[in-house]
Amino acid sequence: MKLLLGFVLLISCQQICAQQPKPPRNIFIITTDGFRWEELFKGADSLLIGNPEYVRDTLLTKQMFWDETPELRRQKLMPFFWNVIAHQGQIYGNRLFNNKANVKNFYKISYPGYNEILTGFADPILIPNTPKENKNTNVLEYLNNQESFKGKVAAFSSWDILPFILNEQRSGFVVNSGYEMLDEEDKLDALINTVQKNVTKKNNTRNDMLTYVSAREYIEQHHPRALFLGLGETDEYAHHGRYDLYLQKAAAFDKMLAELWYFVQTDPFYKNNTTFIITTDHGRGKQGSSWRNHGFWIQGSGEVWLAMLGPDILPSGEIKDPQQLWQKQIAATAALLVGEQFNSEHTTGSPIILPTVKKTSNIAPSISK
Repeated sequence: MKLLLGFVLLISCQQICAQQPKPPRNIFIITTDGFRWEELFKGADSLLIGNPEYVRDTLLTKQMFWDETPELRRQKLMPFFWNVIAHQGQIYGNRLFNNKANVKNFYKISYPGYNEILTGFADPILIPNTPKENKNTNVLEYLNNQESFKGKVAAFSSWDILPFILNEQRSGFVVNSGYEMLDEEDKLDALINTVQKNVTKKNNTRNDMLTYVSAREYIEQHHPRALFLGLGETDEYAHHGRYDLYLQKAAAFDKMLAELWYFVQTDPFYKNNTTFIITTDHGRGKQGSSWRNHGFWIQGSGEVWLAMLGPDILPSGEIKDPQQLWQKQIAATAALLVGEQFNSEHTTGSPIILPTVKKTSNIAPSISK
């Protein structure tokens, strides 16, 4: 009788649990501009880290980022990626396994890249990196027009062109980019504004730490359900030929991700119901000085990567199956992960088909130093 009663209670509990709705899902799309797949998957490049043309202190930089194997180097550069995401999430784009992620747009520069990420549309019409309003509907705008997301969408970017890519005036949600001041709701907002005002050498890209702190403060105060966070200094220092600072900014990006993930996993609003999609807007050149630049004329510029971490992401780690993903699939994937279907006036990439079985063994190909 006790065994039968226990069985009935177990079945009843399972039925009740199955009827309980899942908590609303939240999505953060996070980018670091122009960061190569080579450094993400192999760590510091041996041909660049010891080159005094690109590294001012080669000994110190090697002490910071060099190790004997690519696996150790990548973990040294980006520990959150390889200690957390590689165990709890999914990482795509290691071309050594023929696992490819590419931009679909022809131009392979930032405006077309962010447009493709956020609208799911590889626009054939060139919009250069200039302040021109984007006609294409983006996934954040779409979500903001859904009742459950209305007023709960925001975007923060180091690059001051993002408001035009998102068409801020039309989209109708909070966008903060470049050295734009914050609405001062507390002392930290005021402090951030004071720091921004006192930056003497401002350009089109705000210091990433200021962008991150601004976004983090907004997240704590307002708890948006959909957020874009775009950081830019990896691209800035690559263009300047500073491989040492390019590596340092990649490491700083990894640390910001770790802090933000820790925050969402310890905040009751976000805990266990928030997904990170992490990527880049374009790749870079492969050989010699071409690593500094990108565009349709430079080989490697269309090669990107993608990582995902969250409650609906199976912990498959580094995906080693041969496949081809496209940047234009990110918008529909983001919508799907929060229970929505992204619809717009243009065609969009289909959602990424996520692995359903955890990978338990893969023989890695040799990775040259």
